[in-house]
Amino acid sequence: MRKVRDFDAELKALNDKARSLKAKKIEQLGALVTATGADAFDAETLAGILLDAVGSKNVAAKEAWCAKGAAFFQGRGRKGGGTVGNIGSVDGAHTGGDAAG
Repeated sequence: MRKVRDFDAELKALNDKARSLKAKKIEQLGALVTATGADAFDAETLAGILLDAVGSKNVAAKEAWCAKGAAFFQGRGRKGGGTVGNIGSVDGAHTGGDAAG
């Protein structure tokens, strides 16, 4: 006889996993801000910079940002060649948007 599935328990487990992944992503973004030195900006300035980057239609600029990001994660970044831990990888450096704008 088949065992009855506990959908409520499965849904709770999935929600807990999603919450955990979201918290990890937020922690990693904070570490990235610190590792790049962007924590020197006040919150309003940093938000403005990010909003301009997100709204940019300049494909060449986005490609240049991607190359700089890849170099950063390969250890040739701004803060002196150290690794950034598991904040990201070169493979995942350009998954956050449409390069065509």
